[in-house]
Amino acid sequence: MTEKSIHRLFEVSIWLKGLHSLIEIAGGILIALVSTSDITSFVKALTEDQLIPNDLIANYLLRSASELSIATKSFAAFYLLSHGVVKVFLVAGLLRDKAWAYPASLVTLSLFIAYQIYRFTLTHSIALILLTLFDLLVIWLILHEYRLIRLHLPRR
Repeated sequence: MTEKSIHRLFEVSIWLKGLHSLIEIAGGILIALVSTSDITSFVKALTEDQLIPNDLIANYLLRSASELSIATKSFAAFYLLSHGVVKVFLVAGLLRDKAWAYPASLVTLSLFIAYQIYRFTLTHSIALILLTLFDLLVIWLILHEYRLIRLHLPRR
């Protein structure tokens, strides 16, 4: 793979991280503004026509919505908002080639990965594994770019 290809992959992955961050921010705001009863009603409406006795996803969604506490909802909103805002800030720094953004992103993504692994042990969510694998790829790309910057080598 050429340096130009790796740099393009870096840029695409950072833009995807930025998009994911904006989705997290929007989700956090939405969760903060919507009541727990509205969330339960929405999930019931979403799953009522598709509910069959062995529909694991629909049953999981219904059980989760009905057990959603205000504290859990508040945590989810805070988590999504803070996670999204931090990543948007780092993405902006990386896209502007700010030297501080590379090590800050590496530390932050490593902490997010550690938390995602912890959450995986509790939830066994395939989505967390996929997100963690993507974050590992992004970390490798950031390390690669940062090495080139520090050695004053061309990236494009």
